[in-house]
Amino acid sequence: MPVPVPHQRTVVLPHQAGPVDDACADTARVADAPGAGDATAQGARAAGQEAAQSAVQGFLEPTQPLPAEQRLSADHGPAPQGLTLLLIGEDPNSHVPEMWDWAGRKVRLRTARNLTEAERLLTDDVHCILLDLSPQAPEGRAERDAGPGARGDELGVLRDVLRLAPSHAVLVLTYETDAERAADAVRVGAQDYLFRDELDGAVLSRAVRYAVERKRADLAQRQLTESRMLAQENARLERGLLPTPLLDGSDLRFAACYRPGRSRALLGGDFYDTVRTPDGTVHAMIGDVCGHGPDEAALGVELRIAWRALTFAGLSGDELLATLQKVLEHERADDEIFATLCTVDISADGRRAGLCLAGHPAPLLAKAGESPQLLPYEFGGPALGLLPHARWPRRQVELGGSWSLMMYTDGLIEGRIGVGNQRLGQDGMTELVSRQMAAGLSGEELLDASVREVRDLNGGELTDDVAVLLLDRR
Repeated sequence: MPVPVPHQRTVVLPHQAGPVDDACADTARVADAPGAGDATAQGARAAGQEAAQSAVQGFLEPTQPLPAEQRLSADHGPAPQGLTLLLIGEDPNSHVPEMWDWAGRKVRLRTARNLTEAERLLTDDVHCILLDLSPQAPEGRAERDAGPGARGDELGVLRDVLRLAPSHAVLVLTYETDAERAADAVRVGAQDYLFRDELDGAVLSRAVRYAVERKRADLAQRQLTESRMLAQENARLERGLLPTPLLDGSDLRFAACYRPGRSRALLGGDFYDTVRTPDGTVHAMIGDVCGHGPDEAALGVELRIAWRALTFAGLSGDELLATLQKVLEHERADDEIFATLCTVDISADGRRAGLCLAGHPAPLLAKAGESPQLLPYEFGGPALGLLPHARWPRRQVELGGSWSLMMYTDGLIEGRIGVGNQRLGQDGMTELVSRQMAAGLSGEELLDASVREVRDLNGGELTDDVAVLLLDRR
């Protein structure tokens, strides 16, 4: 049924099926340009009719001259693009009034009788879809058409359109007597609905602009929600990959501090772990995979888990490190990736320990009544992954009755001091920790204060991963 739209110039829709490009609007604007006479207007209308006939075939012939606005854009730069509306409807007598966008540009209109035509016309420059719902069939007839025991899906076409164009705004056009179905359309996923009886250019223009902006806001909100959910999932995953020390039955106290160098990350290439085996020995290790990305973090987790499994299997010292090197060689993405490692196994009575170094900084030992001292590192072996048949000797260390042993990665000692290129180094770290201990700090307080001072000396956040592990016996 034709829609009565008084005092409006209308565009006839689906029975003139085919994409309508900007030629008519372009030539009309040229005709309205200052200085244009009747001859210009008649020529513009003729050019627009020829362009519309060619557009029915879906394209402009290569030999056809460019539309007038494209010729003007060569002298005045690219022409601004307005909104494009795609109307989908079966009624060949439907009419839609002219519409204008925010900047006063005419809204371009394309029409399609069915979803097959709509899919062909649904290009990236379409901003909104106007779905003309057919009149609702009587209930008895709908049930007969759907077959016995079933009822037809009155909004099935809308659902198909939403599946076809999930990122486009969709408006539903229907009769006022179908108000309930129009509301259902919004619940299904349309941005809004319009009644044919109330339709005019101003109402439709406002509805199209509103629908487009609402769809953009919905998509932005959905992307933000998905990003937050992904970030929360990654955070939970990374927290789950951090170790839980297994020291049940030991009188040693454990503390750790971990800060990845990557922005907004929870896990870096540094890794550590501590476990107690059935014989009472406490095993601790700390390591560093070269690099700072997620691949290095994943490799560090693999090495930590492998170390824990091998330790519980009874391996230690050189045999354990050689097996970890095989794991590294098989799991690394590049032959140049290596990892440093420091392992300590503390006897059940807590008075002595075995130390192995694989290219890693030596731990800091503070005995009761003595200043902290770095353990010897000259006997250590190379980093894992550098030499295929390397050896890592184990050195015996006397701890005494009361002590603190701090293991760390190079991120703690490679921060700058002041404005120059001078690094903190192991000596600077030893002096810093000695001062903190003299102030009575211990455990996590000691580690937090030490890392905080190192960061302050660096003049800002440290770029490398930092892991620090502290074992105490009092």
